Amino acid sequence: MISEASRPYIDASVPVLRQHGLAITTRFYERLFAAHPELKHTFNMGNQANGAQQQSLASAVFAYAANIGNPGALGPVVNRIVHKHASVGIRAEHYPIVGENLLAAIADVLGDAATPPLLAAWAEAYGSLAKLFIDAERELYAATAPEGTLAPMRVTEVVRQSEDVLSIRFAPADGGGAPAFKPGQYVTVAVTLADGLRQLRQYSLSDAPDGRTLRISVKRELAAGSTPAGAVSNWLHEHVRVDSVLLVSHPYGDFTIDTDLNEPVVLLSAGVGITPMIAALQRMALVNPQRYVLFAHAARDAQHHAHQADLAVLRKRLPNLQVVTFYEEVNGETDVKKGRMDVAQLPSWPRTETQVWMCGPLGFMQAQWQALTAAGVPAALLHREVFGPEALDHIL
Repeated sequence: MISEASRPYIDASVPVLRQHGLAITTRFYERLFAAHPELKHTFNMGNQANGAQQQSLASAVFAYAANIGNPGALGPVVNRIVHKHASVGIRAEHYPIVGENLLAAIADVLGDAATPPLLAAWAEAYGSLAKLFIDAERELYAATAPEGTLAPMRVTEVVRQSEDVLSIRFAPADGGGAPAFKPGQYVTVAVTLADGLRQLRQYSLSDAPDGRTLRISVKRELAAGSTPAGAVSNWLHEHVRVDSVLLVSHPYGDFTIDTDLNEPVVLLSAGVGITPMIAALQRMALVNPQRYVLFAHAARDAQHHAHQADLAVLRKRLPNLQVVTFYEEVNGETDVKKGRMDVAQLPSWPRTETQVWMCGPLGFMQAQWQALTAAGVPAALLHREVFGPEALDHIL
């Protein structure tokens, strides 16, 4: 909470942040990396290059200001960020560095409009938010692993799952057991690139927990327009072999699909967003094979549809699994629907009482969220995981 004296300044900042938020966050990252170049080893520099991280932070700052009196709206977002921070080893001492450069960026962009009372109010607001994150992250680290812990994992299997997706299975290099996790969670993988830059990337776990190994599925991100090729995904595709050793974090993430319930559930995914869904279905096949599951997936075409072999096995193990597949390009397949996913073409389900879990590119998530709420699904039943920086459009 912030003081009554500061609250009017934060409220007055909302339209300013709508107009200048991206300029502020762009300037923030310029200052941050100039003063602390070592943080380039922690931040995703690919998202810096394509502008996604600057936009995401601008959305987060705006959402915080716009909902300063409504903490309930931000609770789930805070929890998601806490898990992401823990996965890359953010520590308490990072927060003063961020605060100093964020306030300086506000002053740089707003100029004379950044009055001492305004900056003081934002210093108070940032301090309150930082304490919230620090306390939550301390609790999460205590329950999982010390901040920044990366364990060596030896690759035991590499399987091409589609034209652009490899699955990589690994086990602790010391011969111990793999950490427990919930379907929907992810791990961070650290890679040191040819130029010496260490980069961290998160990948959803794509198989049920077994206590021995972990499996991720990695889409090779090619350059497209102004978006550079994915440095880490390409490195993994080109260099990882059986017996390679990777540095991997403890599993994190709050997109945890409850696989042990008996109620019907709906899973929607697109592209490599299929990975947490496969983990959830594998777990259900072990603990609750009679559960009714509607699983719809969208892909460019059959060549870009990952985990088809896993899904074929799951259809035999889960007798009440309904699968609907959408391909943008159909080449003779008779059991798929042409085009992008359309909620209207899915079998009916009790829309006011069934949990819906979604994962995929941001555009896919936005389209499905809008279609589902228009079809009468309460927003409280919708859960989503966006790969990459969160746009917070469902809050904004």
